[in-house]
Amino acid sequence: MKSNSNDSNYDHKITNTWFQSSAQYLLALPRSVKRGILISADFIMSAICLFFALALRYGYISNHVSPIALFGYALLPVVGLYAIGFYKGVARVFSDAVMGRVLQLFIILIVLYETIIQFELLPSIPHTVPIIFLFMFFVWVWNSRLTVKELLTRWQGKSQKRLRDYTGYDNIIIYGAGEAGRELLEGLKNSHKYNVVAFVDDDPQLTGAYLLGKRIYAANKLISLVDKLDIAQVFLAVPSISRARKRQIIDELADVSIKIKELPSLQEIADEKVTVSNMRKIDILDVLDRQTVEPDADLLQKNITDKCVLVTGAGGSIGSELCRQIIKNKPKTLILYELSEFALYSIHQELVATQAKNIEYQNINIVAIIGNVTNEDKLLRIFKKHHIQTVYHAAAYKHVPIVEYNPFEGVINNAKGTYHCARAAIGAEVETFVLISTDKAVRPTNIMGASKRLAELICQGLSKAEQRNSHTNISMVRFGNVLGSSGSVVPLFTKQIEQGRAITVTHPDVTRYFMTIPEAANLVIQAGAMAMGGEVFVLDMGKPVKIVDLARRMIHLSGCETKDNDHPNGDIEILFTGLRPGEKLYEELIIDENNVKETYHPLIMQAMEQSFPLDDIENTLFELSHREREHDVIWLKQQFKHFVVGYQEGSTPI
Repeated sequence: MKSNSNDSNYDHKITNTWFQSSAQYLLALPRSVKRGILISADFIMSAICLFFALALRYGYISNHVSPIALFGYALLPVVGLYAIGFYKGVARVFSDAVMGRVLQLFIILIVLYETIIQFELLPSIPHTVPIIFLFMFFVWVWNSRLTVKELLTRWQGKSQKRLRDYTGYDNIIIYGAGEAGRELLEGLKNSHKYNVVAFVDDDPQLTGAYLLGKRIYAANKLISLVDKLDIAQVFLAVPSISRARKRQIIDELADVSIKIKELPSLQEIADEKVTVSNMRKIDILDVLDRQTVEPDADLLQKNITDKCVLVTGAGGSIGSELCRQIIKNKPKTLILYELSEFALYSIHQELVATQAKNIEYQNINIVAIIGNVTNEDKLLRIFKKHHIQTVYHAAAYKHVPIVEYNPFEGVINNAKGTYHCARAAIGAEVETFVLISTDKAVRPTNIMGASKRLAELICQGLSKAEQRNSHTNISMVRFGNVLGSSGSVVPLFTKQIEQGRAITVTHPDVTRYFMTIPEAANLVIQAGAMAMGGEVFVLDMGKPVKIVDLARRMIHLSGCETKDNDHPNGDIEILFTGLRPGEKLYEELIIDENNVKETYHPLIMQAMEQSFPLDDIENTLFELSHREREHDVIWLKQQFKHFVVGYQEGSTPI
């Protein structure tokens, strides 16, 4: 039995080798020779089809038509195919459009045959014979080309797999056989890195058809095609696709190690030709199950359009995105207030470049100012000089372990800085002051979260104390992690994957809320526009996400496989390093679930939370500098226990 099996495998290898060598030989022939072979084969089959058509018509083999007449009848469709340029192309780019022209030709030939029979220009044959004959010949032409194309595709697929192994050549499936998919294929034609082998489309009417020589498969065949055609990447070329459908496609590929890229939206590519340079990595938000809502234009413009706006921490992740969103809503003046010179330079240059490209933004006065939020006198001077009407206070130290090692610096910047900034806004009669807060302020286990909750209490206290006398509307907006911000897990995981290193996750059960930076900034602006004074707005972050699940999804989206006990030969391993100082397993957004009410925006809620008299908070702030000189961390934590609900003392490293 073993011998027979070996003989069978040997025979199979011989057959494959013969087929591959034959295919290579035929493909290497000059085009004129290949064209001659196809024409000869078609003429022979045309004569055979005519012979069978006569036999079917008479019910027996007829010999009353001369061979010369049969030659003329059989040659006519081959001449017609040559005349319409059917033989100028090759079998591997055969498509439905080509066969459409062939069908039109054969209809004309039927009319021509009937005319010949009617006027007896050639020895007569029955009127039904041309129809039977051309139908059989049409079936031959179509099926012969499909067969050759399929054999070539399979052979080329094996060749491309070997080529990919040696050169990194990637086989590509384009998801979407519409105009964007067609243009993308055109853009990839001369690529030495990508080879498009097929299309996939949701439209069942396109299944089995060909677009520019590439077969279109049904969407439900995508998983099987990845393995069958050795696909390395899937390009989503459906700019109008909904986020829900996109997430469904990604979920279908969740267990396959394959890269997924997408074209930008229709609006982004409206003025440009679709090319491979338009392709971008899939938005990680598309693998997260969260609701999105179109922004309210009135809320976006209320505190910005034709107003003088200042952003503290303008060079940070949230601050810089706020600036991008603000400039789109056409303020009169935009002041960038930032302590880091490099961060300030970067966002200023970006906004100036944006301004230069868009004539609508060219009247906006953009000013970059280096400054510390604890400098109340400087802030007051700036607010008055530039007639500031709206302040978005995004400046903060936010990295939990770093603030844990530097507790007083964190509290002075985050809490005392908020106090001085809000006081300056009140002194300059700024109309709107919005504090950017964090979910880490809810029942914190770290200094950073406690300092941000203290900043919220300061704003609540100032709002109540100044409610009758102040023109300044103070509010707070609290939300969770934003994807892609400095220090967040997504850029860290991306870097680790690109370098082929293990992904580091602190704990297998750690979960976080996520939204994108643009969405967070967008909602911050809208929430601030709804404020009446003293509100704590909470953004709906959707469902919490396990960080380890996010890591696995990012590994698969990069085309790699997770290395674990079930997959010892995988590419990227996930290592658990243990919780960092002050880190929580789970984050919360609301202190008291029973004291929350909805707003008219579906993704913005209002939390009704306990506050303290401003005098009590100010006494602590005034003593802060003295306690800092003594580095009295015990006193600092006692203040947090008094003011911050649910604060759980951690072990401060120093």
